Amino acid sequence: MTNPLTPQQEASLIAAIRQAEVRTSGEIRVHLENQCPTPEPLDRAAQVFAQLNMQHTAQRNGVLFYVAWDSRLFAVIGDAGINAAVPDDFWESTKEIVLDHFRANKFVTGLEKGIQLVGEQLQRYFPYDATTDQNELDDSISFGDSAPRV
Repeated sequence: MTNPLTPQQEASLIAAIRQAEVRTSGEIRVHLENQCPTPEPLDRAAQVFAQLNMQHTAQRNGVLFYVAWDSRLFAVIGDAGINAAVPDDFWESTKEIVLDHFRANKFVTGLEKGIQLVGEQLQRYFPYDATTDQNELDDSISFGDSAPRV
């Protein structure tokens, strides 16, 4: 996949992830690919989530933002720990806020806003503990067939 982001946009997203994670034990990843190979982006997000081993966080509190750039599809998915904690409408409302920005061609802003909202929920339910928490997942954006870019 050709990276559709400028270096500044990519750095901005990584900074948003790090800012959101500084207050929580939760983990956030962003994955971009050109086409969604499944009819439903949420299904593909679940596949990528597993391929990135996001289910292996200690508290099962990883969150993936999935974007199929050319297909113009988006999903956000959380692991069992965060799913059990957030309100029932949290994922749908977060998705809609991100999509509202996407519709205005503000893709990076939409992802940043979604990351911020997820970070707030993660902080609420999984606050940072300096004695036990560590960064369990790479903060970089993954691309293409879900293999992290080197």
